[in-house]
Amino acid sequence: MKKTHNSYKKSGVNISLANKLVKHISKISRKNVKKTRGSFNKDVIGGFGSLFDISNLKIKDPVIVSCTDGVGTKIDLASKFNKFDTIGIDLVAMCVNDLIVQGAKPLFFLDYIAVGKLDLNKTKKILKGIFKGCEISNCKLIGGETAEMPGIYSKNKFDLAGFSVGIVSKRKILSKFKVKKNDTVLAIPSAGLHSNGFSLVRSILKKNKLPVNLKKEILKPTKIYTKEILKLTNKNLINAAAHITGGGLIENILRSVPKNLTLNLDLSKIKITKIFKWLKSKNISDKEMMQTFNCGVGFCLIVPKKNLIRVKKIFTKDFMPYEIGFISKDRNNVNLSGSLKW
Repeated sequence: MKKTHNSYKKSGVNISLANKLVKHISKISRKNVKKTRGSFNKDVIGGFGSLFDISNLKIKDPVIVSCTDGVGTKIDLASKFNKFDTIGIDLVAMCVNDLIVQGAKPLFFLDYIAVGKLDLNKTKKILKGIFKGCEISNCKLIGGETAEMPGIYSKNKFDLAGFSVGIVSKRKILSKFKVKKNDTVLAIPSAGLHSNGFSLVRSILKKNKLPVNLKKEILKPTKIYTKEILKLTNKNLINAAAHITGGGLIENILRSVPKNLTLNLDLSKIKITKIFKWLKSKNISDKEMMQTFNCGVGFCLIVPKKNLIRVKKIFTKDFMPYEIGFISKDRNNVNLSGSLKW
């Protein structure tokens, strides 16, 4: 048995190091689970399957919603800048922000980390971010997998994926079929690039030096909108929502607009931040910018006009939503006016 273990270690897989990581996860997860209504016991890490008790959730006609996602090539820049403590927040955000588009409350999260060679310090930092993301979104980390795969990933390369489950009452589900003529489209500011468009960002950085004042912006974690959106959903203040990710602003909002109605956007109203202005200056067309990046808008709401004041009261000043369009009914599915102010 000892000989087999040593042979496995020589092949590049360190079981002892992996066991140390499991103990570390178990230790910090207990703090998370002590606050958890839904977990059966504190020893949720290390089993073959993760348990979550939904019997105490007082939701009529409950519907389960699930999402899975990753952070794309943003992980390459995390390695380049040697900053791993926030990439886990991005991972959680990309999943839970999709859940709340349908009004679902995130319940639990599972992660998958694949590495070429297990680096305990780096992995702990990644997990710190995942726990932080779960804390912000009031979602419980109840399981995951760390896979050491030498030969598949080179020594310093890694990948992240996540899976989250949420719950919503059938009567509270946000849907494009609730959208009405004359509804207002609100933009909620992003924290920056979030987790999309980094293949283009990396390509630009190969030819251009990033200004010092933008270095913090490049890896700023994805904003998590769960707290605000769930308050709006519980009070029945919005009809639909859109998480602005791959495909950009227009395509993602259109996913929440029925085909018999028209999305009208005034591009001149979009508040574009410095990082996007810098990227735009590198000979990127308006069309490609809007298809690749969120351009300063991380999340959108489609709201009945009568609810606008009440909706805005839910948000803090830094992420106050603002009007960028409205819903009408005509021959087109989308009408664009104005132009982006770079």
